[in-house]
Amino acid sequence: MHPQSSDKRVVCREFFQALETCHGSPWLKFTGGCNTIKIQLNKCLHGESVKRASRNRVEAKVRREKSEKAWKDLHEDD
Repeated sequence: MHPQSSDKRVVCREFFQALETCHGSPWLKFTGGCNTIKIQLNKCLHGESVKRASRNRVEAKVRREKSEKAWKDLHEDD
């Protein structure tokens, strides 16, 4: 697994480790024995992505409102 992925997503680390352990066995890896772990990892990563996108949307709205207020205050004197 990519070290960058497992380090950034601490919440899903247990799934990364389980998948890495499972992939240590060539038989399980090639016969689909790791598929359920992979699906769980994908669900975890997707959930984190949705949370991050939601948080970013809220933060962007706050920044946009702040910027619009600053522009309004700047042009108020005109």
